[in-house]
Formats: sequence, structure tokens, C-alpha cells
Amino acid sequence: MTHPAYGELRPVSATASVLLENNPSTMTLDGTNSWVLRAPGSEECVVVDPGYEDLDHLPKLAGLGKVALVLLTHHHADHSEGASWLAERVGAPVRALDERLCLDAESFVDGETIVAAGLEIEVLHTPGHTADSVCLRVGDHVLTGDTILGRGTTVLTDLGAYLDSLRRLRTLPAGLTALPGHGPEIGDLRVVAQEYLDHREQRLDQVRGALAVLGGEATPRQIVEHVYADVDRALWAPAEHSVRAQLDYLRHIGG
Repeated sequence: MTHPAYGELRPVSATASVLLENNPSTMTLDGTNSWVLRAPGSEECVVVDPGYEDLDHLPKLAGLGKVALVLLTHHHADHSEGASWLAERVGAPVRALDERLCLDAESFVDGETIVAAGLEIEVLHTPGHTADSVCLRVGDHVLTGDTILGRGTTVLTDLGAYLDSLRRLRTLPAGLTALPGHGPEIGDLRVVAQEYLDHREQRLDQVRGALAVLGGEATPRQIVEHVYADVDRALWAPAEHSVRAQLDYLRHIGG
């Protein structure tokens, strides 16, 4: 699905709209998706991931009406940096799993249901991309942050935790739409979670193969050059982070 022009609020459903931040890059894809949630007829909204402290983007979010809550899927600056600016302008608390990101509110509790703007928002702790990553289920949607992207795959810090998170998402009901932190929305989250699991198993096999060829002392960079030879070199640096997570996982499980 094609994104709108930057700064244009695009409805996705009766309860969810997206405002795309103008910060495209190899890591952020088209830019950061700031999600705006509200029940039909509600005078309030919930803003998820306001993005950088971007003084072109944030005032547009502040102008969308009364903000009941600002929620963060994780601590990375392209999702969270602008939260305090927005919260101060609209008088809303900020909630996240990491208490250091919270303002005038408590940190998330895994499995809790937040009631705001006429909606029920379920918090699912889904570590792996970061330790504090969460997904937020709202009706037939799941806001996935960087746990699942609109295209491509995410950078990892903990593969074991990430595989468990994907398995958790795979247990959700069929037909839920993923609303990612970057890239277009994607249908049937459960199917995508299985595809991500299959991809990670394939990458693990490739890393095992690279170690067999290069030797057990191969560096993450050498493994990236072997496994990711067909990938844009601009993505090799973040790929090293994922390879380190894969090596840690293989050591943990004994190969």
C-alpha cells in the first residue's frame, strides 16, 4: 500500500489513522508511523510513537484534538524522542514499558488493558528488537512497533526473546492487521509472524553454514559478508547487530 504525502493524516479504519513523519532512511523505511487511535465519536485520541523531536511533525499531532495518552512501543529515538515535547503541549501523560520514558504515569504491565479514547488497548510485551519492545492490540489491529515491520525484517538484540515474541504473536486470532512502526500495514499478523519465524530459522542455518566455512572464530562482520552478500551494503552495519544476536543464541543453545 502506498503511503500518503508526509504530514497527511490517513485513516486506516474507523479507529486507527497514521501520520507519517518525514524521516526516511534505510532503517526507518518511508519514515516513522505515528499512529492515532480513537473510537468513532470520541473527542479524545491516543498517539502512539510520536517520533523524533521534529517540529514539523509534532505540531501536526498536537493539532489533531485532545490527546488522552501518548504511548511508546520502545525507547528508540525515532519512536520516542518527541514524546515529552508532545506531552507538554497537549497535557497528556506518556506510558511505556521503560519507566524512564514515562511522564506522569506508570510503566506498562504485560497483559494489561488500557482504556482511553473509547478504546481498549491490550499491552503485549514482545522483546527481541529491544528489551522494552511492546505490541498494542486494539480491536482487529495490532500496533507492532519495530517487532514486525511493514516490509523487510527488524534488527535484533536478543534472538531467543524475539523468537518467543513471534510465537506469542502467532497465537493471536487469525485476521488481525499489523500496524507497524515503519512501512505499510500488513494483513493477518499471525501469518506474518510465522513467516518471520521461518526467515529467522533460515538465517540461523546460514550462520551455521558460514561458521562451518569460515571457522568458529569468524567475526560478525565476516559472517555478514558471507551471509548477506546479496543485501545492500548500507544494511550491513545493522545486520551485524542481528548476527551478534544469532551467535549469542547459538552459543546459548549449544549450536
